[in-house]
Amino acid sequence: MPALAGTAVILVALPVFAIVGWPLEAWALAAGLWIAFQAIGLLLRHYERGSDNLAAVGLVAFGRITRAVVLMGILIAVAVADSGLGLPAALVYGIAFSVEFGLSLAAYAGGEAAK
Repeated sequence: MPALAGTAVILVALPVFAIVGWPLEAWALAAGLWIAFQAIGLLLRHYERGSDNLAAVGLVAFGRITRAVVLMGILIAVAVADSGLGLPAALVYGIAFSVEFGLSLAAYAGGEAAK
């Protein structure tokens, strides 16, 4: 559910970009990075099933820590090179990430993560 909410943020941002006149390339960058973020998450969930294996646990932990950092690093590099492209993309990606993270924390605190 949290990933769907983050994806909804990305999808709702497309008409906002068109109305405001921001470059659609910035939206495409944010959407592409969001897809990569979710794909890495799906891959890590696959390895999570083998949690009896210490190497799999380490891979999952390392992947979860670094995927957001690396993808945000890409956005920062793009923003430094072209602020008109990077800043709107970082804004949309950051909001989507924050929505997913916040809902994940709420689900965990509510006990849904234990299921």
